[in-house]
Amino acid sequence: MRVITGSARGITLKTPEGMVTRPTTDRVKEAMFSIIHFEIPGADVLDLFGGTGQLGIEALSRGAKSAVFVDAGEPACRLIRENLKRTRLEAQARVVRSDYLAYLERTKEQFDIILLDPPYAEVFLESAIKKITEIDILRENGIIVAERPLGKELPRESPGYDRSKDYKYGNTLLTIYRKV
Repeated sequence: MRVITGSARGITLKTPEGMVTRPTTDRVKEAMFSIIHFEIPGADVLDLFGGTGQLGIEALSRGAKSAVFVDAGEPACRLIRENLKRTRLEAQARVVRSDYLAYLERTKEQFDIILLDPPYAEVFLESAIKKITEIDILRENGIIVAERPLGKELPRESPGYDRSKDYKYGNTLLTIYRKV
């Protein structure tokens, strides 16, 4: 797993041992960032299910102003910090050890881009989208990028948000919600 482009291009990121974390493939990551590349420069980004930190790090490498990485596990948070250090992007980042819903409940920050790539087998994605659309943490015209497996449905409508078409890459779907 590597940073695809930008200031940290080509730097290999450390990955966890075992199968607890399912990192986004380089192919899907490249597609995701091709879809949103005009949104990234100067953006404040939330990587809500941090894992390895690769999505938020890719955004920072491509010119995002800042990124907050949230993960419930201390091993994941340590890994994100290590990957930020490897890429020399730690000054623009903050790592928060927290359950995603607890973080969303208490945060007062606002973001331009929210990246969602939770464990596929859980209901985290649906719960996160529901909570984000209920609270006011996404700036006007901000976007939510949701990665999910084929067969996992997401809401077609969310009050105050427009949903894009689904982008299919193998067994993975990407969906964009834009705040209106």
